[in-house]
Amino acid sequence: MIDTPQIIQTTALHAAIIHLTIPRSEMRTAMGPGIGEVMAAVKAQGIGPAGSWFTHHLKMDPATFDFEICVPVTTPVKPVGRVKAGEWPAMTVVRTVLCGGYEGLGVAWGEFGTWLQANGHKTGSDLYECYTAGPESGPDPANWRTELSKRLIA
Repeated sequence: MIDTPQIIQTTALHAAIIHLTIPRSEMRTAMGPGIGEVMAAVKAQGIGPAGSWFTHHLKMDPATFDFEICVPVTTPVKPVGRVKAGEWPAMTVVRTVLCGGYEGLGVAWGEFGTWLQANGHKTGSDLYECYTAGPESGPDPANWRTELSKRLIA
């Protein structure tokens, strides 16, 4: 179940990113090492993390995920390995929060999409997931929080 969506204005953030295009079936095995690699780079450079990590899904396909693993940083990251400089741009988004484990993300996005359509909102094709509380905050998935955001198009 998702919280009631809200329209908000984001501010631009510098981010360290790894871009991945992988089969959907590899998401669980690719995410952990990817976030570990980005976190190691920003910590080694002393520039983050400067907030909750997030993913930017560029293209959603039933079989393939084309996305970026992102960590907010205080200044642009110096490229190292797969880690490159990127950003979360300033934009107007519709945002909701999923309370619960990551296995609920598919249903949450479906519920969010239904709400967006029912309320007449036009959004970009990309999407953002910000992991504000997850396994690192405790073992009970009921306490996990993931912000789901879609860019509004005028």
